[in-house]
Amino acid sequence: MQETESEAPTWDVLADLIEAGDAAAVEAFLEGLEGSERGLVVSRLSTEEREQLFVLLDPDDAAVLLGQLPEVQAVEMIEGLPAAEAARILEELPSDEQADVIGELEHPEAEAILSEMEPEEAHEVRTLAAYEDDEAGGLMITEVVRATEQTTVAELVEELQEHADRYTRRDLQYAFVTDERGRLVGALLLHQLLLVPKRRRLAEAMGERPVSVGHRDKMDVLADFFEDYPETYRVPVVDEDGVLLGVLRRSAVEEAVAERSEETYRAAQGIIGGEELRTMPLLLRSRRRLGWLSINILLNMLAASVIAMNQETIQAVVALAVFLPIISDMSGCSGNQAVAVSIRELAEGLVRPSELMRVLFKELSVGVINGTVLGILIGLGAWLYIGNAWLGLVVGAALAVNTLVAVAIGGSVPLVLKRLGSDPALASGPILTTITDMCGFLLALTLAAALLPRLV
Repeated sequence: MQETESEAPTWDVLADLIEAGDAAAVEAFLEGLEGSERGLVVSRLSTEEREQLFVLLDPDDAAVLLGQLPEVQAVEMIEGLPAAEAARILEELPSDEQADVIGELEHPEAEAILSEMEPEEAHEVRTLAAYEDDEAGGLMITEVVRATEQTTVAELVEELQEHADRYTRRDLQYAFVTDERGRLVGALLLHQLLLVPKRRRLAEAMGERPVSVGHRDKMDVLADFFEDYPETYRVPVVDEDGVLLGVLRRSAVEEAVAERSEETYRAAQGIIGGEELRTMPLLLRSRRRLGWLSINILLNMLAASVIAMNQETIQAVVALAVFLPIISDMSGCSGNQAVAVSIRELAEGLVRPSELMRVLFKELSVGVINGTVLGILIGLGAWLYIGNAWLGLVVGAALAVNTLVAVAIGGSVPLVLKRLGSDPALASGPILTTITDMCGFLLALTLAAALLPRLV
């Protein structure tokens, strides 16, 4: 659903429906949106509107919508709901997604929600949440069809039919066969049940014990496993005793590998503390970026001190040159953070290439805070180290202004490149570096020229 210039944005329409409390209209409206469009629309609602939205929806519809949001937003949504309401929604999610959300919550909040869930399901969630994110146990689902060796085909079919509502959430490709102690001994495709006499026991109908992975196997091992078995799309997970715990899907491993690569990229761009979206609180976003930038400016000051140690014999304008690499580097770092967030939101469908002005406003808001803080830091450093307050003013002002330039360029260039059909991930960095270097040098040297009598 795309809005024209004369129409209200889709999120405003949804906000009006939420305010009216019309649950049927809200559900119908969301059903008319594409999956990626739902994430975009919901992300533009206020916190109160999003919480009310999830209260209005049926738990199964709310769970589907929750699964279409970035994890950081999904966790935020669950945190804002009453424990009983959050539990009703989580119970509709697959077990691996339940564990992911619960694992991100603070312990008191997580326990409050788990106490509202069915005891057996809450126990499974606690067990899965205890695994590391890169372990098979942390990536598997526990909703599988299992039966003992002595179960007959007729008994298994009757069980599936009588509890069809329960099994709709399970992995229905295989029935896994266990001994009386729960150890995996075999498996058979469910459609094979149609070709086997009803009175035959599963021990007689099943195939050989399938290959499996250990619940503590790490992501690299799991990725190698699926490379070695290219035709396998799911594999049983067992503990040290061979007890069947769940099933690991190839897609879960691929998503985990991609997320790890993304985390590495975010860290390389200086965004720490997890995902960042522009719908998050301004000060939280600023704090996450400043954590890395503040440390980086100190490291750059140390590197520059090697040149500055000989500054006694260098004219004041040459002393300024000591800080030029810092100004360009720090501005580039700020811009790269903005690039990373824009690329992330473009990939998630949470921002459109046409929303340039919105992105600029959001980035300039962060840039004002971060540029001011970083400008003060480098200005004080220059003043204390060289003993010239005017030099501190020059380099501090240059960095502050260049940070604004960098975040504006870093946030907007990926959108412009996307609109032009280019790859924003490949081209944004070089463009950003070139412009911020030029602007940084120009700002610093222009200010120094204007204040030259004060610097010598």
